[in-house]
Amino acid sequence: VLTNDADYQEKMRYQQKSIGAVPSPFDCWLTLGGLKTLSLRMARHSDNGMLVARFLEAHDKVATVTYPGLESHPRHEVAKRQMSAFSGMISFELNGGIEAGRTLMNSVELCSLAESLGAVETMITHPATMTHVDVPREERIARGLNDSLVRLSVGIEDPDDIIADLTQALG
Repeated sequence: VLTNDADYQEKMRYQQKSIGAVPSPFDCWLTLGGLKTLSLRMARHSDNGMLVARFLEAHDKVATVTYPGLESHPRHEVAKRQMSAFSGMISFELNGGIEAGRTLMNSVELCSLAESLGAVETMITHPATMTHVDVPREERIARGLNDSLVRLSVGIEDPDDIIADLTQALG
């Protein structure tokens, strides 16, 4: 934390000492190493995200795609003004409900099944059968987590490989 407020600085100094908000030297070394390639990884993540979003939007087994980089997104113009790239985080709904989601999860080979998204490899989750399986259906639906919703964090692999995996899994 950088600040020119002496009171806030003292508060942060206390926080760091009392609750251990300071990472270990090894964690710092890993973070610094990751920062050196962050812009390259984010560019690839975003470029791949756009390609995969366009692929999904054109697929007949996909009902909707939520991705701010697509012209069909209701806030696309706002996203264009606010972002230099659109990331690789995509949500989409399948035709076929919960069974379609389960089938997709059981069929992907390259995409890693994940409870939490965000890594350099492509990760995928079907909330209705994974992260939110214990939430009553009515409550999930009220929160916008439909039975056919899939969340995808597109990684930095070759985009043709990601699309090929989704193609075979949707087939």
